[in-house]
Amino acid sequence: MWSDNAFDAIYAVSDIHGCADELADAQRRIVDDARAYLGPKLLVFLGDYVDRGPASSKVLDMLTAEPPVGFMQVALSGNHDDEFARMFRKPSIIADWLDFAGTETLASYGIDVAHVIKTKGVRGLQSLVAELVPEEHIAMIEMMPVSLQMGKLLFVHAGIKPGVDMSKQTDMDLMWIREPFLSEGPRLPLFVIHGHTPVLQPTFGPQRVAIDTAATATGHLTVLKIAEASFNFI
Repeated sequence: MWSDNAFDAIYAVSDIHGCADELADAQRRIVDDARAYLGPKLLVFLGDYVDRGPASSKVLDMLTAEPPVGFMQVALSGNHDDEFARMFRKPSIIADWLDFAGTETLASYGIDVAHVIKTKGVRGLQSLVAELVPEEHIAMIEMMPVSLQMGKLLFVHAGIKPGVDMSKQTDMDLMWIREPFLSEGPRLPLFVIHGHTPVLQPTFGPQRVAIDTAATATGHLTVLKIAEASFNFI
């Protein structure tokens, strides 16, 4: 898509999980920092926009907005986003989806899951989801790529199956994997920027860096900046 030197600066953010205020703060930090770079900039979101936090719907709205002036923007899909879209398209799995996550996401659309199930049952909940969750949010998720490769840089939500050519990786690998990727790294001529596995602070491993710092628990979204052949956090 682009070479790894196509931008003066690249900024990556992962695992927003419904934390709209923290996303707004991260965007302010990015815009402030980017004033030092006159050329094109890229903002990459690494997935998991929904669940856990209080404002999943607002986060998805924010992703539809125009990026800051001078930026291009790519939003990748995470496993939580994919599961949300899958439930919307197949309402019969809503009970299983709620076991995985989802209560906070539906609350962000004005749906009180416990009350609706008590008063209207699962079918009533399915109907409300179809009525109140915008088709545009689901279509946006379904259009999201699962990875972005720029030269030897690979941006992805979870990681990759070590030693397997990118053409043979599955979406399940890219959005869900932990081990053996975390221990072994990609075992390909790539450096992987990923989220999915929460860490207390940004953590470098074998040919990879993890930037999911659990915003719902810590209140902080990590922003990784790649510029002038170096990695920094802002």
